[in-house]
Amino acid sequence: MKLTRHNITLVALVSLFSCAPAADPVDSAAADTGRKENPVPTNIVEIPMSVQRNLGITFAPVQMRRISETLRIPGAFELQPLARQEYRMSLAGRVDIKVDEYQMVEVGQVLYRFQSPQWPVLMHEIIEAEQAMESTAAGLIVVDARIEEARLKLEVLEQRITNLAKAEFKRADLELAASELRASFPRLEAERTQALSAISNADRSHEHALHRASAAARLPEGTLSSMVEFEGKLQRHYETIEWIEVRADADGVVEKLFVTNGAYVEAPGAVLSTVDPSRVRFRALALQADLPKLTGIQVARIVPPQSSSMPIGNGVVSDLGLGLEGMPRERFMTVFATPSEGRDWIRPGVSAFLEIELDASADQVLSIPRSAVLQDGLTHVFFRRNPKNPAQAIRVEADMGADDGRWVEIKSGLMQGDEVVMQGVFEIKLATERSGGTPQGGHFHGDGTFHEKEH
Repeated sequence: MKLTRHNITLVALVSLFSCAPAADPVDSAAADTGRKENPVPTNIVEIPMSVQRNLGITFAPVQMRRISETLRIPGAFELQPLARQEYRMSLAGRVDIKVDEYQMVEVGQVLYRFQSPQWPVLMHEIIEAEQAMESTAAGLIVVDARIEEARLKLEVLEQRITNLAKAEFKRADLELAASELRASFPRLEAERTQALSAISNADRSHEHALHRASAAARLPEGTLSSMVEFEGKLQRHYETIEWIEVRADADGVVEKLFVTNGAYVEAPGAVLSTVDPSRVRFRALALQADLPKLTGIQVARIVPPQSSSMPIGNGVVSDLGLGLEGMPRERFMTVFATPSEGRDWIRPGVSAFLEIELDASADQVLSIPRSAVLQDGLTHVFFRRNPKNPAQAIRVEADMGADDGRWVEIKSGLMQGDEVVMQGVFEIKLATERSGGTPQGGHFHGDGTFHEKEH
């Protein structure tokens, strides 16, 4: 009984399948071919974080800019005139240099020192002037004492003469002595005047010698004259100096050494120079035809050249100024800009661009870097970073407007806060372009290879 039921079931299944129409192998092949020849186009490209790192893919934010009202001028940075400082010899001597080229130095740091055979001579002049001041001062004290003594004697004699006159006694000898005392006053005053003149001359000599010593040692005069303890006894500071030290007046970098270590340098020979790298300005050449547009504008922006390691928006606000004279043959006018803050890329000799907004009231438009837009066949495309998935890029046909060579207006397909692929856009375009201009979707592997999306 069980065998009979099994046979009946098997016969029924065979009959059921035999009723279904057999699949035509030709139609199946045609259907598969149709699916492969007519894929569903997509504009999304998978770019995982590892691929972004390996291919060096970077993104630039969409900016609001006044492209049609912005003047861009190329130029370069240069040192300001007061950024460089030279250190020269105040006296001839042998130099001992304590720094090296391109070394950072701080205020008060010893740059070099020197020994000069003229320094002992200068010290001798100071000591002689001090001794002359002391001796003339002592002579003045003596003269003043003699004058005071003669004045007191004269007062006593005059009083005695007055008393004797009342008593009607002879006073001829007293009057003679008084006359002699009165006659001595002009001579004593002359001696006092001579002593004062000698003191004044000695003081001027001392002041002049001390001033020259101060300039030579680059120390205040009060410091040189102060008493210091040296080798167990108190001495004048200038008497303790063997090497004259030259210290940095400002922070900076040693730009150049003009002499070798141990060289004998005559005064006022240059020993070294330092520069303050932060004191730079930007020099550019504007067309004289643009001079009316620049008049009255005091603020501009300095932006760096495009680089894979530098954000395109890494600019700095600067004070703008026009040069005093133009160039009649070249039809140029010099424009200067002083950056308000420092940047790593702001260095003397580095090229950059000066962006000047001619009309601050003009409307701003959505803009992206011009280098983010590439031509693909007859169209221009860029790749927008998917706001919902940072590991995806969306291929967008560029609806462009105003273009200044660095920034281009995008009229559709973007909004504020979006980012576009900047570095690496060419690699993505090559991987996603197809003959006929139809975009293809897919994804990148970690090794940088691209695979189409299977449909």
